[in-house]
Amino acid sequence: VAAVMAAGGALLGVVNALLRRRRYRAALAVLKGFRNGAVYGAKIRAPHALVMTFLFKEGSLREKLKAIVQATYTHSRNLAYFVFTYKGLMALQSRLLGKKIPLHSFFAAFVGGWLVFGENNPINSQIIMYLLSRILFGLSRLAVEKGYVPQPKQDPFPLVAALLWGTVLWLFEYHRHTLQPSLQSSMTYLYDDSDVWHDISDFLIYNKRSTSK
Repeated sequence: VAAVMAAGGALLGVVNALLRRRRYRAALAVLKGFRNGAVYGAKIRAPHALVMTFLFKEGSLREKLKAIVQATYTHSRNLAYFVFTYKGLMALQSRLLGKKIPLHSFFAAFVGGWLVFGENNPINSQIIMYLLSRILFGLSRLAVEKGYVPQPKQDPFPLVAALLWGTVLWLFEYHRHTLQPSLQSSMTYLYDDSDVWHDISDFLIYNKRSTSK
């Protein structure tokens, strides 16, 4: 036992020494980026998939659990692949040109986005929509900071909120098919299902009356 522990300690020392070598720092950063992408994707997707699946999806418990695992795996894998690709291309460009410029970041992310998130599926669609909203906010703030857009005299957030809610409910009521499926499910629960009840059970306790006999 002592020999095994000693060997393990020696191996751990070798690994830690390798991790401290600056020569391999870029490659190791790519590997840790892959690890962090996988972990973060799982942390983000698992609770979201759990809630959305049990709230809105039909099917057996096994089918629901399978859907949760599949969604979590896909999100985790894609984010890990993207971070790996992005950091790898960033390191490669920096090594080839000897310096880092802003275009490198755009190019590396563009390639990673094309390769990893280019498939139009529900998981990628949700991630892209998440990014889109934050990009629009970020570009708006940047435009003000750079002086391309005058500094608003009043906080524009209330107007933005009103316009967004007005638009999304108009789309839901009259062009529902254009909205992402999970958003349709959420809004159906909130705005359509609340118009239907038969007695106190499906008015206050349950959303819908049970169909089982």
